[in-house]
Amino acid sequence: MKRQSSLDKKMETYLDREFSGVGASQQLYELKEELTVNLKEKVRDYEKDGMSEEAAIKKAIQSMGDLSGLKEDMRRLGVDTTRKQVYTSMSSRISNVGLIVGILTMCFGVLTSLMLYFLGLPGESVISPAIFIVIGGALVTYSLLTRETMKHYAMRKSMALLYTLAIGLLLFSLFVALTSGLATGEMFVAISSFMVFFLIGLALLLVLLFIPQINRKKERNVPTP
Repeated sequence: MKRQSSLDKKMETYLDREFSGVGASQQLYELKEELTVNLKEKVRDYEKDGMSEEAAIKKAIQSMGDLSGLKEDMRRLGVDTTRKQVYTSMSSRISNVGLIVGILTMCFGVLTSLMLYFLGLPGESVISPAIFIVIGGALVTYSLLTRETMKHYAMRKSMALLYTLAIGLLLFSLFVALTSGLATGEMFVAISSFMVFFLIGLALLLVLLFIPQINRKKERNVPTP
């Protein structure tokens, strides 16, 4: 873990130096994160071929080629305030829609279950609409993680999807436990059903939490619409 942290720090230092003077933006953050992943993969491949870490890092950087084109694109974007605002505003609207739909979906699941409960239906029928809570919770998770704020950049979409999957599995494990337990009346069935999805979701979440990521915190507050 310490070695991985050292490698991440070296990659971050290199990219910060390469893109110094380029205005901060969500696109620059995403580009640097993508380049970091590519560099780390190349370093691991070169180390498997017998190279030392320093030699592998040097060759990985050389294999990236000339980044002047990317730097110029990011530099133009950094000073193009209008374009940045449009990108941020669009991302914010998409995130807001996701949050609204997710919250409404969760409320629908809760209220429908309450309605079925007061109608006196069996427990398994009452808990069935709770699947909407699972779906809504996953949607809210993804929308929050991919939302750019005044203090933090949005998480990379592929990483946000993995976090969403982990949270979705944890919520689904509770849903499956309740439905199977109420349907069969057997506690061991509920626990075994819960255990499968819960452990998979927890394992994925722990792996994601221990994967070093580029700091999403902005160096300075940038107003977002």
